[in-house]
Parts: sequence; structure tokens; C-alpha cells
Amino acid sequence: MPKIIGASLHEHREQTRRRLFDALATLMNERGFDVITLADIAAAAGVGRTAVYNHFSDKESLLLGFITHETDEYAARLQASLDDIDDPVEQLRAYVRAQASLTSVYHVAPGPELRTVLSRGAQRRIREHVGVVEQVLRRILDAGIASGAFPQQDLATTVPLVNACLTGRGLPDDGADREHAIEQTEAFVLRAVGARVPVTA
Repeated sequence: MPKIIGASLHEHREQTRRRLFDALATLMNERGFDVITLADIAAAAGVGRTAVYNHFSDKESLLLGFITHETDEYAARLQASLDDIDDPVEQLRAYVRAQASLTSVYHVAPGPELRTVLSRGAQRRIREHVGVVEQVLRRILDAGIASGAFPQQDLATTVPLVNACLTGRGLPDDGADREHAIEQTEAFVLRAVGARVPVTA
């Protein structure tokens, strides 16, 4: 019988899933998702291959579980960081900075882009998870419109445009160049949503 990790069966299952997610993240930093096997993931996680199937039916469902977990944790941390900020403009600045610091492995994995190696159903489910973070931005913009900080606008258009700007742009790795790039990104987003604040060059 396999050794139980943790104090209970529930804890064992959670820790095993965490190990599998950590292993997948590490492997995806090294090589493309398309060449990783479940055996590779099990070995990197230090669990038997059959243990993987107790949680996920295949590699694609493991990736979806990982993305769901990472997205939900990130969205919760992001919302918690915004709860102490009352001004929608400052909330938007914080949102931009949080997105700039996000380096999710499934966005930067080597090899083919994930959309080229996943089924259409999996691609659709990944897009649905983007909506979790988009809802945070929508709440910020709703509050800004209600307070008069931002003009009335179609958020169904604005929200995905802002997020596309933030996720589709590479930033310098560190130092003054990175800080400058983030500040300019903040300024661009503030202008894009019509924030009534002075924006410096």
C-alpha cells in the first residue's frame, strides 16, 4: 500500500496534487508541455505513476488542474491586496503592477504554444480561467465609473483589451528599466480607461 503523505487522507491528496503541480511547473520551465510525459511528472513529484491517475485522467487534465489552482490562488491574493485600497485609480495601478509581476509557467513554457498542443475543449477551459482575473479588473473599473474616476464605457470591450495589453507584453527582467516599463504601462492603461489623473512621461 502506498505511503500516506500528511495526517489524513484529505491532506495526503492535497499534498500529492501540490507535488504534481510543482513537478509540472518545474518541467515546463525546462521543456515544452508537448514532450513531457506523465511518467516524467510522477518521477519529478516523487510519486508512483499510478498515483497520478488517482487525481488526473491524463496530462491535459493535470495541466487544467494546475492552471485552475494557480489562477484561483493568484486571484485571491490579488483581491486581498486590493481590499485595503479605496481609490479605484490606485486599485488599477496595483492591478497593473500585479499583472506585470505575474510569470505563470503556462504562459512562458518553452516549446510550442499551449494552444497548439491542447484540445479545443481544454483551450476553452483555459480561457474561462482568464475570466476569474478579468472579474477583478471589472470590479475596479465598475467602482471607478461609479465614482466618476473613469468615464462610462463598455467594459465587455475594455476589460479584455486591458488584459491583452498586460499579458501580451514582455518586460525587462529587473532594475530601473523594468520599473520604467511598468510605470509606462500604468500610464498607458490609465489613459486607455480615461482616468482623470495627470500622467507623467
